[in-house]
Amino acid sequence: MVFSSLVFLFLFLPICLFTYFVVGKRFRNPVLLLFSLIFYSWGEGRYVLLMLICIIVNFAYGRLLPYFKRKNQALACMILAVSLNLGCLVFFKYANFTVNNFNLLIQKLGLNPIDLSPVHLPIGISFFTFQAVSYVVDLYHEKTPAQKRVTGLGIYISLYPQLIAGPIIRYNDIANQIKSRIITIEDFAYGIRRFIIGLGKKVLIANNLAVTADDVFRIAPGDLTAPVAWLGIICYTFQIYFDFSGYSDMAIGIGRMLGFRFLENFNYPYISRSIQEFWRRWHISLSNWFRDYLYIPLGGNRQGGLRTLLNLYLVFFLCGLWHGASWNFVIWGLIHGTFLVMERIGLNKLLVKAGSLFGHIYVLLVVITAWVFFRANTLPLALDYLAAMFGFSSGNSELYPLKMFLFEENIFFFVCAVFASTPLLPQIKKMYSQSVKQSNGLLPIGMVAVIETTILLFLIAIFLFSTIYLAVGSYNPFIYFRF
Repeated sequence: MVFSSLVFLFLFLPICLFTYFVVGKRFRNPVLLLFSLIFYSWGEGRYVLLMLICIIVNFAYGRLLPYFKRKNQALACMILAVSLNLGCLVFFKYANFTVNNFNLLIQKLGLNPIDLSPVHLPIGISFFTFQAVSYVVDLYHEKTPAQKRVTGLGIYISLYPQLIAGPIIRYNDIANQIKSRIITIEDFAYGIRRFIIGLGKKVLIANNLAVTADDVFRIAPGDLTAPVAWLGIICYTFQIYFDFSGYSDMAIGIGRMLGFRFLENFNYPYISRSIQEFWRRWHISLSNWFRDYLYIPLGGNRQGGLRTLLNLYLVFFLCGLWHGASWNFVIWGLIHGTFLVMERIGLNKLLVKAGSLFGHIYVLLVVITAWVFFRANTLPLALDYLAAMFGFSSGNSELYPLKMFLFEENIFFFVCAVFASTPLLPQIKKMYSQSVKQSNGLLPIGMVAVIETTILLFLIAIFLFSTIYLAVGSYNPFIYFRF
């Protein structure tokens, strides 16, 4: 089940919210756990048992850890728990990838390949596994108390708003909220607004631009002209941002309706002036996870320049692999890692001297080029697509002219994407709020009423148009199946 579906919007979510508030505070956690498991089993069926095992194993770890008084015993227990969590992720996500690459090697040696049937990848396993690992490690380092109720830990691991697309949540950030939550009318209203904005990002912007991106990527790269190739990857650049950030907005919105406050996951990454800044703005929860649970434990930047660069490369190698079991994802991660290394050894100083405009152009070129490896299904396809982008392909402008992809609806949503990927609207909202405060209630009531009514109608329009698009069966891709 996905948020951008009529079943979720008009069946699951209303029933969940109604039940959640009717049962009262005492039973809200069991109800929320039940609905989270139903949500997951809706699409994954029996693989919900995998999640239940994950909950039980990590709960048992938390309860048993205090009995290991000696440091080496506690460390061994922590390593075992982390290994079980990551072992599960490695098997389901990387078994086929590992065997396929191993077969390529042994076939060159004249040996028979290993026959392994396709292993199903449970949706969201990368997210809830990383959350479980952070819980285990933080308990060992005594950064958070153990959860004493299995339902509490079950909610942390399976909480459906952020289960399939993040943000990745730290247990310590919501431990008190799991125990007790206060839900105000203001919070609930904010949650609705945030959910609608996210729904519009996903359904109206991301889905519409995905049509163009997918159409372009279906064409043989040798037939693409440079303008069409650039249009396709730029549409994908907007698609993945509005899809991913839209899901994060919806997750934050639903969480607020249920009484949870999740941290922000995106902060307008396409306005960045360096790749370092980009990763402070893009998928913030994942960046912070790799920083705190891999980069810093490896030594971070505390063990000399060479070790720092090696740590960065390792982190982004694994970051790429986390996104999918493919060498294309690894290359995507290493591209970002390479430019981060270059910025650390001197490029950042040049970017500052060159000015903000040059920095913006530099970031967009790096990010858009790297997205080719993220989007293309194979490495040869990615390389051929890059050749088309930079004019090393003959192309076929008569068969696939640029105007073929520039229809009115597409142009409209493209322009919306450009403006919505900048903090323009939040800045306007901030200026309006400051004006209201500074006026001490002296702003004309009619003006305030018109502005507030306009905002309300705008949100209603987003919801209605999103619903219409879903009702008529418009293109609604789900890009998180690899995570």
